[in-house]
Amino acid sequence: MCETCGCGDPEIIPVDVRTHILSENERRADHNRQHFVESQVLAINLMGSPGSGKTALLEATAASGSAGLRLVAISGDLATERDALRLREAGIEALSITTGSACHLDAKMVHHALHRLPWQEADLLVVENVGNLVCPAVYDLGEALRVVALSVTEGEDKPLKYPVMFQRADLVLLTKCDLLPHLEFEFEALREALERVMPEPRLISISARTGEGLEAWNEWLQRSRNACREPTRRV
Repeated sequence: MCETCGCGDPEIIPVDVRTHILSENERRADHNRQHFVESQVLAINLMGSPGSGKTALLEATAASGSAGLRLVAISGDLATERDALRLREAGIEALSITTGSACHLDAKMVHHALHRLPWQEADLLVVENVGNLVCPAVYDLGEALRVVALSVTEGEDKPLKYPVMFQRADLVLLTKCDLLPHLEFEFEALREALERVMPEPRLISISARTGEGLEAWNEWLQRSRNACREPTRRV
């Protein structure tokens, strides 16, 4: 269990203490956001379950040219730097944050990482959050947009089971779509679930292996880079 946020258990971290922690995180997130806006760098918080394909997505994004955008990444994991190593091998300037027992990244961790990464030279900074559909949804990192990677192997009901994660998402990427011929997956059920929890449902089906959906993803990145200059504060 995460020792930082208590995973929502009020007996582990009392409500007033947790509120203080989140207030301090929001202050640091606003500081990060100011940096990103001033440097005109689009910051994206990429979240999803372990094995949802977040790292593979970024590898494929780099291989596809990422809409002509220069991409840098921060990769969060509990115990290893393997994801950051994979990203660097794919040509992405990447830095790892090893959280130990924390099941999410927070704004302070990201701020410290910014001092060790040439993010100001980039068009796009992607923070690959720790694999988790619960805690990362609560912590603002200063990002402009939130993207959730949902693998077809996870099923159609995840938006209903983990609504906070999807309520705050700007885009959902349905990953590993090349596996669909081997699964019983109902697109309509997923769309209905997203419509119930997302204010403005946006979904792109994608496969890092075959390249399906990468063009639509890159177009979304380019539009977002052009349009998103003054990200609003998340509550």
